[in-house]
Amino acid sequence: MRKFLIVSALLSVVVGTTAIAQQKGSAVQYRWHDAHGLLHYSDSLSADAMANGYDIVDSRGIVVRHVERQLTVEERAAAEKLAAIAAAKKQAEDEQRRNDDQMLAAYPNEPDLVSMQKDELNSIDQQISTTRKSLATQEQALADLLGRAGELERAKQPVPKYLNDRIATQRGVVGSQRALLERLQQSYVNTQLRQESQLSRYRELKKQIAGGDSGH
Repeated sequence: MRKFLIVSALLSVVVGTTAIAQQKGSAVQYRWHDAHGLLHYSDSLSADAMANGYDIVDSRGIVVRHVERQLTVEERAAAEKLAAIAAAKKQAEDEQRRNDDQMLAAYPNEPDLVSMQKDELNSIDQQISTTRKSLATQEQALADLLGRAGELERAKQPVPKYLNDRIATQRGVVGSQRALLERLQQSYVNTQLRQESQLSRYRELKKQIAGGDSGH
């Protein structure tokens, strides 16, 4: 009889402990480790949990979802910077891929591409030639105006305002023509460099395509 009572008492303790554990388990929603590595459970989030990251658990203690810790201002700024760099890199790669596809579609053969490049340079060269002729004409007009003003000065006569105004205007025209000529000449050089890179890329793509075809 005494043995039966002892066993009954022990069973009561076990059942009571299990019931308490189940009650507590049903209230647990969050689990996290603090800065010292100690494990914590709670039905509400603390600043420590937010700072260190936490798990969302169900009533059985099974992790439903893990939430990373909050980033510091410096970490967030660094993460945003890396994300921006990665996005810019992807955008550049996508643009390069589109350009490659367009180039291959527009110029099935290398001679087609080279012919287009020559036409492009010839067009700029013609603009340079036209601008040089126009500049020479404008410079001559300015020289004529300056000559007339010089004759008046040598004759001890005042230079009329209209003549000074025309000289100033003509100097502006000459300056604009010279600037245009410099831009066109620089454009010619830049176009040559771009075309060299374009042709090199074209050959590389064609080589890759040929290598892929031979592998089948």
